[in-house]
Amino acid sequence: MSLSDTIKIDVTTRYLKEQSDPFTRRFAFAYTVEITNEGSESVQLLNRYWHIADDSDHVEEVQGEGVIGKQPQIAPGTSFKYTSGTVIPTEVGTMRGNYEMLSASGEKFKALIPPFLLAIPHTVH
Repeated sequence: MSLSDTIKIDVTTRYLKEQSDPFTRRFAFAYTVEITNEGSESVQLLNRYWHIADDSDHVEEVQGEGVIGKQPQIAPGTSFKYTSGTVIPTEVGTMRGNYEMLSASGEKFKALIPPFLLAIPHTVH
């Protein structure tokens, strides 16, 4: 089993109606990510990469150090959970990406973030 297989990533999303304005094509979403270390050694999240696509095929790529200003250490059998957000110009979009991780033994690897949907309620069946 590779190190990337030991990291489980779950994402939930929420439409932020109060921060959105359909008339100006601004649709805000919060996403909560839970990163679980199912491996046998501690890992540290170093960097993030996001691929954000809206419904008109516009893509925004976001890269940076850590998440929400942190580079968390995640011990075996524990999780790190955080909430962040994004704004897109359409009612529906998708996000996917990866986290660059560093194992306690010094190996860098990528943990894939599976694609997830951004959609205002009742737009996707």
